[in-house]
Amino acid sequence: MLNAPKNIAIADFDYPLPDARIARHPMAQRDQSKLLMLKGNAISEHRFFDLPDLLPEQSMLVFNDTRVIHARLLFRKPTGSTIEIFCLEPHGMALSEAFEQRSTCTWNCLVGNNKRWRSDEISRQLLIGQSEATLAARRLQANGDGWVVQFSWTGGTSFAEVIEQAGVIPLPPYLGREAEADDSTRYQTVYARHEGSVAAPTAGLHFTPEVLQRLHSKGILTEYITLHVGAGTFKPVSTPTIGEHAMHAEQVSISASNLRNIMLASGSRTLVAVGTTTVRTLESVYWFGVSLQVDPNLSHMHVEQWDPYRDEWPTLDLVQSYGNVLRWLEARDLQQLQGTTQLMIAPGYRYRVVQALVTNFHQPKSTLLLLVSALVGDRWREVYDYALGHDFRFLSYGDSCLLIP
Repeated sequence: MLNAPKNIAIADFDYPLPDARIARHPMAQRDQSKLLMLKGNAISEHRFFDLPDLLPEQSMLVFNDTRVIHARLLFRKPTGSTIEIFCLEPHGMALSEAFEQRSTCTWNCLVGNNKRWRSDEISRQLLIGQSEATLAARRLQANGDGWVVQFSWTGGTSFAEVIEQAGVIPLPPYLGREAEADDSTRYQTVYARHEGSVAAPTAGLHFTPEVLQRLHSKGILTEYITLHVGAGTFKPVSTPTIGEHAMHAEQVSISASNLRNIMLASGSRTLVAVGTTTVRTLESVYWFGVSLQVDPNLSHMHVEQWDPYRDEWPTLDLVQSYGNVLRWLEARDLQQLQGTTQLMIAPGYRYRVVQALVTNFHQPKSTLLLLVSALVGDRWREVYDYALGHDFRFLSYGDSCLLIP
């Protein structure tokens, strides 16, 4: 039986966001963005550089180290029209395997100007290093709102190199502009490592090497996990209630070492997630651990949208749940947990791992706003009202907040 908050009206999570408050470009200096802190019932205003001094003394910060791929591939036809292929995720293979392919691979894609794609195959030339190559795309079949597209290329280089050279960084559609040269670095975190996202984990965009060094000098621990952000992160809830909204699946990766370190810190440190994607990863792993308590022989990790709201599931603490996951990995001689999650965190959800959050200001009627509300309750309105009234910048390139309930 499900006891999920499916009847929550998304209209209750709307707020007026003037177009002028959406940050179109990043700040000149990452850590000079504004930072709003909600601690208990008090709201205060700071600069992001101050974060190490604002965190609880005994804290552990967990980051998402995913790297944004150049997912927008543009093919210009002889007629002058442009077909855009937006690579979402590999079709039938893991991300790491797809990026290693050297002649062909298949992806689930969105296609812009699809009606102009009349031939079986379209192609373009590109330069990889000092070598010329040809990249071709062929539609195989419709797939929901998009298409399964097969790519093939000459030159013998990896698809990771091909897409890096041929593609464009996929800025959020609400920025209303084309990507510029600066976006290739500024729409990545300074600690980005593992390629696979089509959107940045934007709370991390404010961190600089100097801020990270100050965290370490204050004895604040850091861990790096991976959730590859999908295009669904920009999808607003368009149904009257959240129960009718389908969460997109995203790929997660967390090491056995991460799990052990988080377990060790859980009794004595405040666990602070950097970004909503980190929240979803940490909480999803907890629910995988709960599912292993019910069935230790599960073959893989997948967390369904409403899994946390099952009445019949056992109640475990973090050490018990993560311990189940560690034993599952050890039994399979694995050092890395890889899986998928469709977790929906909404009011009524009780956080099991995360105790505080660094995050940006999110779109009205978004699942990200629901996640924030689940952490701080109706105080999210006070936070957003304060930010709107004090010239904070919103969304991906905007300012951030530190939420300590």
